[in-house]
Amino acid sequence: MTCVKVNELLSVAGQPDAAAFAAFAADGFAAVINARPDGEEPGQPGNTAEKASAAAAGLSYSFVPVKGSEITEADIFAFQAAMAQAKGPVVAHCKSGTRALTLHALGEVLDGRMKPGDVEAFGQNLGFDLAGARRFLEKRAGQAPHVKAFFEPRTCSVQYVVSDSKTKCCVIIDPVLDFDEMSGATATANADAILAHVESDGLTVEWILDTHPHADHFSAAHYLHEKTGAPTAIGTHVTDVQTLWKEIYNWPALKTDGSQWDRLFADGDTFEIGGLKARVMFSPGHTLASITYLIGDAAFVHDTMFTPDSGTARTDFPGGSAAALWQSIQAILSLPEETRLFSGHDYQPGGRHPRWESTVAAQKRANPHIAGIDEAAFVALRQARDRTLPKPKLMLHALQVNIRGGRLPEPEGNGRRYLKIPLDAL
Repeated sequence: MTCVKVNELLSVAGQPDAAAFAAFAADGFAAVINARPDGEEPGQPGNTAEKASAAAAGLSYSFVPVKGSEITEADIFAFQAAMAQAKGPVVAHCKSGTRALTLHALGEVLDGRMKPGDVEAFGQNLGFDLAGARRFLEKRAGQAPHVKAFFEPRTCSVQYVVSDSKTKCCVIIDPVLDFDEMSGATATANADAILAHVESDGLTVEWILDTHPHADHFSAAHYLHEKTGAPTAIGTHVTDVQTLWKEIYNWPALKTDGSQWDRLFADGDTFEIGGLKARVMFSPGHTLASITYLIGDAAFVHDTMFTPDSGTARTDFPGGSAAALWQSIQAILSLPEETRLFSGHDYQPGGRHPRWESTVAAQKRANPHIAGIDEAAFVALRQARDRTLPKPKLMLHALQVNIRGGRLPEPEGNGRRYLKIPLDAL
């Protein structure tokens, strides 16, 4: 294994063995970043063993696994975050060091410290071929829309600001209202971070969009509508969900006409975001009301599919259907293979960093709930998996707050507020 010094804070290396971690510590390194997915070849130590070796050597450890052809901005930002959290020099590795150096170089370009045209020469000077980084940048330059993601760690939700770079118009998709289910306290830190991004980038919000009624978090659409004046929207079949809720929770006052939103989108409806064309795809299965927003070369699928190593969404909520989810997935997979797919949750399997972007091609190739199985096998797999999942507590708690009505006691000195939750926050 050769260790190549990139700068005073970063060196990159090939695959280390267990003994190398003690040597890293002896050489003055403080942290290790593992950029190699598990299972690439026989005998590879893997994440669990490397984490233990790092701990034994007194090194901090981060797992940022990437495949060279599938690097996304989430991976780049995770690499930068791991570097920022380190208490000293870092050694980052993959199989050869190329992917680790690629993540570093791409971060330098995105932050404006390196020009795209200088990436390959930078790699050559260190003995690495960074043609993959060049291809990433070329592809990124041709992508529309621009997508900025905000990860909410409590519910592992991903929120999006989707913008047209030419007109500076944008939409906000699936924003999260902070909520403490034990106390009933709400806050707007996540929504305010989105507003700060909109302001700093000089964007104009044209729509605030939900893909479906959420069971594990509240939507901040109502709050963002108050702040921006932008209309809110969801799929037209939300009325079917409301009808279910009205009966299940004996809630006679509940309006079931979807009037809590400004617009209800039907399958095939279109709208514009500046110069970008957007289309709505009805995607039931996870819920009766789930929809996908297809904007330019990007599809926002939320709970229909996760990143390939995480499978697909549960279908055991009232109105859910594994068979319907299978059909929805097939419709999404009929899009061009290079279509970017953006998921609404990431539960970080294996302790890796949060990821939310994949492609149609990657899902077909690598998602174990999709690749090489038919509808009957999927339905059996999904239903068996659903039986092992705990029910989200938030859905019941939120409805109890709405049924009970009124305001909960005002807290003292914690900067949070207690509210009656409006229905359009579900």
